[in-house]
Amino acid sequence: MATDTNDRDYIQSIERGFAVLLAFDAERANPTLADIAAATQLSRPAVRRILLTLQRLGYVQANGRHWSLTPRVLSIGQHYSATHGMTEVAQPHLLHLAEQTGESASLAALDGADVVYIARVPVRRIMSINVSIGTRVPAHATSMGRVLLAWASSEQVDEVIAESGLRAYTPHTVTDESEFRRELRTVQEQGWSLVAEELELGLLSISAPVRDQTGAVVAALASSTSSGRSDAAHLRTEVVPLLLRTAARISSDLGHRTNARAGRDGFF
Repeated sequence: MATDTNDRDYIQSIERGFAVLLAFDAERANPTLADIAAATQLSRPAVRRILLTLQRLGYVQANGRHWSLTPRVLSIGQHYSATHGMTEVAQPHLLHLAEQTGESASLAALDGADVVYIARVPVRRIMSINVSIGTRVPAHATSMGRVLLAWASSEQVDEVIAESGLRAYTPHTVTDESEFRRELRTVQEQGWSLVAEELELGLLSISAPVRDQTGAVVAALASSTSSGRSDAAHLRTEVVPLLLRTAARISSDLGHRTNARAGRDGFF
């Protein structure tokens, strides 16, 4: 969601500080000041001041011309887990689902045009990236994202389409806007999503919505596998029922009751 930088309560220096922190990624694990300035489109003097401040606070460290994050940044994610009961509630259910399926189980939330992993029980590595808590993947090309968008507002769906451009990650990625919106309608009608090889070739994933006490969809529960070990037909008949039961149990633990109002009706 775009932020109105003319808002008198908006602190731009905080935005810039986070932009610098987020510039550290797999491709820029040890960037120079110039690398960060190019990535954030901030001036070098501004980036220098931010880095020196973050260094004093203990979040980054310098090694010659290069900079790196320190372990202290992990405390930000730990604070989220400690204060967000959903992850603690979901963890035993994720473990049980992973034991039942023999595949990795995850919980994710929507953040802009991405979904972010907030809880996970890994069984084996099936993606080219190392998925862990905090990993971000594009919402439009994942079953988790489709579940979250199917019950999101029309404004959120519009923003994700505009920001992502429905970029193609494989030849199977849905890139047509009309087709993508039809996919979201299907997800809402059937109550779950299956995405095959749209983010990575060989990757299959199914997701179901997790609701809070108001009935609003607050997370997506997912089970992921590879085309070498399973197929879409098996996931539909054998795994979807397990996934839906697990999502219902997490939702129940969060206070959701099936006779409660379902919250938002979705994007359409």
